[in-house]
Amino acid sequence: MQRKDKVEGEGSYSGSKDYNERTRKFVDSGKVADAARKAQPKSDQEKHAMQKAERIGKAKSKGEDPALRDPTKIPDDPNFPRKK
Repeated sequence: MQRKDKVEGEGSYSGSKDYNERTRKFVDSGKVADAARKAQPKSDQEKHAMQKAERIGKAKSKGEDPALRDPTKIPDDPNFPRKK
């Protein structure tokens, strides 16, 4: 029996799929370098504010996932399969 309210349980598979698809299209568009350039701080004050926000965010972090150091330990994402 299919639900009419489209509840997907833990997380949103359709939302994740849409995000991944739009992200892939953006990366493939070749606009990443331009967007990164535009995102750079415009002044020293803005630079310091960004660095402070980063420090605050990292202070709450439990650290980097050790599996990220070894990509073979990360399961394949069906939306972004590994290139072999």
